[in-house]
Amino acid sequence: MKKTTYRLVGVMSGTSLDGIDLVFTEITFQNSISYTILASETVSYNREWREKLEQAINLPSEELTELDDEYSIFLAEVINTFIKKYDIDLLDAVCSHGHTVKHRPKQGVTFQIGNRPKLAKLINAPVVCDFRVQDVELGGEGAPLVPIGDRLLFSDYKYCINLGGFANISLEKNDQRIAYDICPVNTVLNFYTRKVGKEYDENGEMARSGRLNRDLLNDLNMLQFYKKEAPKSLGIEWVNMEIFPLIDRKDIQIPDILKTFTVHVAEQIAACLDNDPASKVLITGGGSFNSYLIEELKSRTECDLVIPEKRLVDFKEALVFALLGVLKLRKEINVLSSVTGARMDHSSGRVYEP
Repeated sequence: MKKTTYRLVGVMSGTSLDGIDLVFTEITFQNSISYTILASETVSYNREWREKLEQAINLPSEELTELDDEYSIFLAEVINTFIKKYDIDLLDAVCSHGHTVKHRPKQGVTFQIGNRPKLAKLINAPVVCDFRVQDVELGGEGAPLVPIGDRLLFSDYKYCINLGGFANISLEKNDQRIAYDICPVNTVLNFYTRKVGKEYDENGEMARSGRLNRDLLNDLNMLQFYKKEAPKSLGIEWVNMEIFPLIDRKDIQIPDILKTFTVHVAEQIAACLDNDPASKVLITGGGSFNSYLIEELKSRTECDLVIPEKRLVDFKEALVFALLGVLKLRKEINVLSSVTGARMDHSSGRVYEP
């Protein structure tokens, strides 16, 4: 008989460089799939690691290999500390996303550091990881991967939106799950708040105090990516090429940048919704704590915006990577071609034994 309950640690590091999210969860497969979060924690990156990860995209291959090895050791330390702290035993697997350094799916490239076989040996547990590579090999965008979790765990909502380094959305359309990246969020906002010595703009207060720059807003909204049909995804390369130069040419104050970009994000998200008061929207990710961003979004849509309990807001993506991992262990589909544009649905990821 197939096993029905699994004890898993889900691990996620996002492009906003907030830190490493870890979730210890039990996932049960019976008539439907259910989950219980038993422990969760975010381990913030120190300045040294943040700078290393910010610069990783520019490293030559030999140095990137060294960083990959160093990050795998660091990640194992973080996971081992989490397991020990919460006295976790009878673990079926650690399911880890790794940290994205390169994502250029059109060139057949996606690379996440920390997805090495040695990770399983260092934590002495099975590891399921490297979920994006196979999808890109099958012609997909390699992203977003979370929508399978939206379908299986959060089907009560018409839309699921995550506000992290990027905003992404997933929904059912014509009996298919559709999902795509909408626009950057914290990747840009945090970049500019760090210029004035803050890790992030708490509650969006600095953005609220700024002045809207109409020229910048219009230029942002005219970017070609927003005219593309799904499936589509974004990476830091696109932000570096398209967003930062456009903003920096304007020579405006940081509060004005933050306000204008926040309004831009709200407009782009609202454009993806149907404006029906009966449509429930699940909003998660760090950006859901940005009250100014949420106010701007609410002023642009009639949809019912639902921000759940803090633990789910913070750890939904790590939870879903635990689900992706267990689906891989069960040899079941965990990546949807309707979402990524791959040639077929598939069971993605690599499994490493200790």
